Amino acid sequence: MAVKKLTVFMMCFWIVCADAGHEFFSSTDQIAQLYGETKDLLKLFSQCVDAENVETMKSVLPNLLLSYSDSENPEEAVRDPVAAYRLLRQMRNDLIYIEKRIQPNLTQCEEYQNELDSKILEIPQLEDLYGAASGLIRLQEIYKLHPEDITKEMSLNADEALDVGLVAYDEDKFQHAFLWFLYSLDRLTENSTTTVEELLRFLSHSAHHFGSLSVAIYFSQQLLNLDPSNDEARVQLNRLLHLQSNPDIIFTLNTESSNYEALCRGEVDERISKRQRALSCRYSTGGGNPRLMYAPVKEEVEWDEPRIIRYHDIISDREIEILKNISRPQLSRSGVYEDGEARVSVYRVSQSVFLRNNPVEAGVSQRIADVTGLSMETAEPLLVQNYGIGGRYEPHVDALEQENDRIATFLIYMSDVEIGGATVFPEVGVAVHPKKGSAVFWYNLHRNGEVNWNTRHAGCPVLMGNKWVANKWISEFGQEFRSPCSLSEWE
Repeated sequence: MAVKKLTVFMMCFWIVCADAGHEFFSSTDQIAQLYGETKDLLKLFSQCVDAENVETMKSVLPNLLLSYSDSENPEEAVRDPVAAYRLLRQMRNDLIYIEKRIQPNLTQCEEYQNELDSKILEIPQLEDLYGAASGLIRLQEIYKLHPEDITKEMSLNADEALDVGLVAYDEDKFQHAFLWFLYSLDRLTENSTTTVEELLRFLSHSAHHFGSLSVAIYFSQQLLNLDPSNDEARVQLNRLLHLQSNPDIIFTLNTESSNYEALCRGEVDERISKRQRALSCRYSTGGGNPRLMYAPVKEEVEWDEPRIIRYHDIISDREIEILKNISRPQLSRSGVYEDGEARVSVYRVSQSVFLRNNPVEAGVSQRIADVTGLSMETAEPLLVQNYGIGGRYEPHVDALEQENDRIATFLIYMSDVEIGGATVFPEVGVAVHPKKGSAVFWYNLHRNGEVNWNTRHAGCPVLMGNKWVANKWISEFGQEFRSPCSLSEWE
């Protein structure tokens, strides 16, 4: 009976993983949670193996457990996007190994059955690995990084680097593909499944597509020298020799970029910085709100037109942890609005959930009403978000250009971010950096109800750290006497 129950458990384990469609790469917190759950599952299997005295498994499980450190906080394990990518790959391999190899060797475990039944985990899918690799490439694009730069804290082996290069190649980002193939070639060992031949072929093809023909010719020649009988390499070399050669710029990253990307890298115009330094901070009572008379909020002007205000210490660490814990089981991929519908897009890599009927959320909403002077009666519920590997939200406006539009945005930072993750406003050249417990507030609409396109903003990719935010989108209805509209086309 115990054997049957355990087999059923493992079948459920596999079926749930294959069919659930849960996504991990778009939320670093989801990767961290799976890390802790996988470690607990392996410990449970180890206890089961010891109880059954299964000799074949006694040497396997300790080796698996070695890579899941007891001393490491799961959130720390995913602060580096390269480490998070490696962890996703590792957990996928380990969980598949458990299903294929460990389960058939366990035949009893009655003592642990209830615990086993409660630990049904989902296996990261190939789409997760692709999405994570794509996130790494996007980080390279925005922050102008070579593979050696992004892997300073955590290096990749030849096989892992090849897979990142193949994703770049598939996305027609041939320069990054070439640089990853070169990185992989430099890290080949006797344990690598990747071969010199396939890397030389990929190097030649990616250089050719990028336009660096002399580099493509060089690697085709190297491949032919390695295997003179390779007809494909000979044909490729002859074809390349008849093409006109271009300058070999494949080793140098393009320095041109949009204002959005430059702001993400911290390249702020000195005139903007000088103007910001002249702006003020103060203690605010929200226009004389009784709740703030004896406990005014710290208000800092980040920009004056459009007016962007930061409120410091607007939410406590305890409230943040409660909101995160409530959100974790409900997180799902964030969408972007197109034709009135929310759809998954590569332009927004995060997971989120709207929180409703929650005491903490209600308290936060009341605080937002107090400091802004706006009604929350028709506002959208609080949206809690966690960003993924290369997590970002590319330039957009929050206004939807519809009836009862989003008049204003209140963006709460629920974590610090070590590198990257700024909220930038490309139209005015302003960057606002996350600071845990603070929030930024701006109006999306002019007083006449028209969209203020200068509020176009973006969430920069997270280069190092774990980014949590909460959005409160405040609607027009209910603000008639709090923020009166204007008939002037200039306001």
